[in-house]
Amino acid sequence: MLKINNIVGHTILDEAAKIGVICTRFNSFIVDHLESGCLDALERSSSVDVTVDVVKVPGAYELPLVAKRMAESKSYDAIIALGAVIRGTTPHFEHVSNVCSRGLASVSENSGVPVIFGVLTVNSIEQAIERAGTKAGNKGSEAAITAIEMINLSRQL
Repeated sequence: MLKINNIVGHTILDEAAKIGVICTRFNSFIVDHLESGCLDALERSSSVDVTVDVVKVPGAYELPLVAKRMAESKSYDAIIALGAVIRGTTPHFEHVSNVCSRGLASVSENSGVPVIFGVLTVNSIEQAIERAGTKAGNKGSEAAITAIEMINLSRQL
């Protein structure tokens, strides 16, 4: 006999949580909008007290180290990394975005703490603007909802 348990991470927090939000200062004209969207979504999606620590780092390359330190502290239910890497005319874009994405994934896998990738990797400033609150929505807000869902899933598992 087959017994199926559907485990779904709800998008409303109904237990207290502590969330770390790491924001890059580089491309702050974009990241500030991601941060605002993230914090707004966390506030609107919580029926309980949620503590949010916001940490500013120089750029996307530094996100994995700070995420690792936060995860090692065992103080956070989830970590959200927010940044914007915009392609230029040199290979710098590939190096930074690869190190950032691999590093954040590694922190999540090795620590068991959900690390949410809210880093825009785009070809132009226009694409970044679209994803920071205009016609493509706010990816910071989406990262917050993903964090809540992952916290709830982690608690169920």
